[in-house]
Amino acid sequence: MKSVILKKAIGPEGLTIVERPVPEPGPGEVVVRVRACSLNYRDILVTRGGYGSAQKQANLIPLSDGAGEIAALGDGVTGLQVGDRVMGLFFQDWMAGPAKRDKLATALGGPIDGMLSQYRVLPVRGLIAVPEHLSDVEAACLPCAALTAWSALRRYGNIGPGDRVLTQGTGGVSIFAVQFAKLAGAVVIATSSSDDKLERLKSLGVDYVINYRRDENWGKTALALTGGHGVDHVVEVGGAGTLKNSIRAVRPSGMLSMIGVLSGAKHALNLPLIVMQDIRLQGVTVGSRESAEAMTAAIADHGLHPVVDRVFPLEQTCQAYDYLASGRHFGKVCITL
Repeated sequence: MKSVILKKAIGPEGLTIVERPVPEPGPGEVVVRVRACSLNYRDILVTRGGYGSAQKQANLIPLSDGAGEIAALGDGVTGLQVGDRVMGLFFQDWMAGPAKRDKLATALGGPIDGMLSQYRVLPVRGLIAVPEHLSDVEAACLPCAALTAWSALRRYGNIGPGDRVLTQGTGGVSIFAVQFAKLAGAVVIATSSSDDKLERLKSLGVDYVINYRRDENWGKTALALTGGHGVDHVVEVGGAGTLKNSIRAVRPSGMLSMIGVLSGAKHALNLPLIVMQDIRLQGVTVGSRESAEAMTAAIADHGLHPVVDRVFPLEQTCQAYDYLASGRHFGKVCITL
């Protein structure tokens, strides 16, 4: 079988394809024939050694997100059969409840081997069924970006009809946040630096769009679009470069889901404003198996399809990384195996 490994943390050029024997499952494990994977911004950081002490393994197989079908069952496995379509869970041991340090140490694609391999052994607890209406490529988009957006809006935010949600950009988390917010009946304000992408966001049901490159004070603009009340929830993926405007946009007692650092990792917070406005800052790091099951059930019930921008073959893995890093994508970037 073919697997991709990270030989050197110097960027995507440190990745290489190797041949390895097809693994055998142990007790309580299954072998997954991986058909497709998807990329997230964290995967770019992993290739650069950006996860520090959390990224210890040499020759790491990258990518947290992958889907396929069961190829072999280990002893003691019940309720599953060869051919069942499944996806790996981002955190292999976070089943339910709040995050804990030991659970967060079981992330696929760093610190433990990920899914960019034609076959992958996973424990039964570390995978779930995929919605039947999704292709393998679409299913591979769910483990990280979709669950992160779901956790932000549904688990922590409890977004419902009439609530106002602000999203940033057109990456995987942000697009899923738009889709989940609209499913919940929320009003969505979205930002992007591209007018073409803003038009595509409107086609997904976004109610208001702002070009943040032309409008440096887009937080005040978003506030005005809500009649001065402020948005209930900001899906904050930008980090240092966007946080000031996000705080301007959110209502008193509103919530900022802190997810990404695309525009910088360090910021001097305006603490008095946060305190005086009773603003909630909530870190979001994907989610548990319980949350993943709730999310996939909702996706199945509503027939929702992930937005896939471009699909690369395994042999063009480095090109897929470079394309994601370019920021030209709208939705998810995927790799087929």
